Amino acid sequence: MPHRLLVIGNHTYSSWSLRPWLVLKALGEPFETLRIPLDQPDTKARISRHSPAGRVPVLIEDGIALWESSAIIEHLAEAYPGSWPDEPAARAMARSISAEMHSGFGAVRHELPMNVRATGRRVEPSAEARADIARIVTIWETARERFGGGGPWLFGAWSAADAMYTPVASRFRTYGIDLPATAAAYRDTALDSPAMQEWTALARAESEIIAHEEVGD
Repeated sequence: MPHRLLVIGNHTYSSWSLRPWLVLKALGEPFETLRIPLDQPDTKARISRHSPAGRVPVLIEDGIALWESSAIIEHLAEAYPGSWPDEPAARAMARSISAEMHSGFGAVRHELPMNVRATGRRVEPSAEARADIARIVTIWETARERFGGGGPWLFGAWSAADAMYTPVASRFRTYGIDLPATAAAYRDTALDSPAMQEWTALARAESEIIAHEEVGD
């Protein structure tokens, strides 16, 4: 059994750390975590001991380092079937929307930074952020309509695509973003899951306060 260490940032702020953590939790594979608080004087040096990119998350598996959340998730999917939907068309869409999440939605990232401890915040999204939100809602609704099959997740059963979009669901709840019924139901499924409840409890136990969140990959 390989030894795994997942190097993460703050539970409160680090959306990129959350994503592979959720995948490991869903797979039920044993792993340890090393939390390195972000935005501290020694943060870069501490992370750089584990990642040549100097960013979290990093998965250390039997002495081999993998960085970038998408690379970590694909590595786990190769080793443990079940991270992606079985049906080819569903799997293709799941991978595509996950890649879109990884590279896109810059306005939402900037204007609605993740803060798991915060509730009841209000912002007036820019036109760019509203377009991002509308696209995310379309993704959620399309996946549920085409592939949901009566299950609560984007593709019926949980998949790595849900790990990619759970941090966005957290942002929507933090900032009180109004969502249509199908998207709101999915948001609640993601945030009320046992794994996300565990992550949230860990966030609430933290005391650090930083000005921004996007310090991951």
